[in-house]
Amino acid sequence: MEYNTTRNYMMMREYGRHIQKMIEHLLTIEDPERRQGNAQAVIELMGFLNPHLKNVEDFRHKLWDHLFLISDFRLEVESPYPIPTRETLKGRPKPLPYPKRYPKFSHLGKNLELVINKALQEEDPQKRLGFANAIAYYMKLAYSNWHKDSVHDDAIQGELTNITEGQLEFTNTPYVKAYRPQQESRDRGGYGKQRSGGGGGKYQRRDSGRNDNRNRHSGKKRFK
Repeated sequence: MEYNTTRNYMMMREYGRHIQKMIEHLLTIEDPERRQGNAQAVIELMGFLNPHLKNVEDFRHKLWDHLFLISDFRLEVESPYPIPTRETLKGRPKPLPYPKRYPKFSHLGKNLELVINKALQEEDPQKRLGFANAIAYYMKLAYSNWHKDSVHDDAIQGELTNITEGQLEFTNTPYVKAYRPQQESRDRGGYGKQRSGGGGGKYQRRDSGRNDNRNRHSGKKRFK
């Protein structure tokens, strides 16, 4: 009997022990044509055992790479794809450069600065005005997200003039709903009182019903 302690290490467990034994048998075949044909048969069997890989891009390429990986890169057969090596398997990908952007106005972000630069390059006056109105709306929206009180349009125009050196001016008044914590607390308080009042009536009716039942039972016991 063959125990697992006497067997060699399985390179890829998802294919099983039998596939690894077949690939190890390919290493012992001396005839190149016969070895190539058996390698094709093993590839077909590997694809049959893993049908979920059929939806993966380069399905056949992945199977051939797994074939060479299980054989410890010692199998000498022809492959329709570039044959992988041990060095390419352990190679690390190049580090991705982190985008380093330093906006001039950090409280507005880099994206708004890009939109402003694009607006300054626009020659059509209507599109330029549309850019200015959209930028003013975003600036007012960003201010309302970080402040509880509302901001006046003159302050937005002054900051936009400072950023663009007076090259952009918006015409329409950007409307952004201001955050009002007092009004919201009043709304919540009124709604809570209304719910508590309605729920209290239900609880009172249930309690009164329970008291009546208790009285009835107590009355029966007295008559007995």
